[in-house]
Amino acid sequence: MSARVVLQAAIVARLNAVLDVSVFDAPPVRGGLPYAVVDEPVLSDWSTKTWVGREGRVLLTLFDGGERPVRVRSLLAAAEEGLELLAPDLGEGWRVVRLALVRSRVLRVGDRWRGTSEFLVRMYRES
Repeated sequence: MSARVVLQAAIVARLNAVLDVSVFDAPPVRGGLPYAVVDEPVLSDWSTKTWVGREGRVLLTLFDGGERPVRVRSLLAAAEEGLELLAPDLGEGWRVVRLALVRSRVLRVGDRWRGTSEFLVRMYRES
């Protein structure tokens, strides 16, 4: 499998373990609030002469309703803390070297709250 698929699957699995909401790898057709979506990672080459690597960004978005963003803030914090403990071995030979929060934001969009966290990721493939 590609680095993109392995990384996204590992993040979805980790978030399913730490959050009490449904976590999807694409926007759901139907789903009750709150829920989370892990976008497909945007990766670029981070290789050397001796190993294959990828560097990029992963975006997590949480959606919720209500008058105040209290629940979405707490879910976002739990997700960020949970991803700090993502296992380095992703499978298929891929290993995470670094997963770091770049930015996080909560805002109102229409009648919903949207919390986003963007992560920098560096990974390589063991041979």
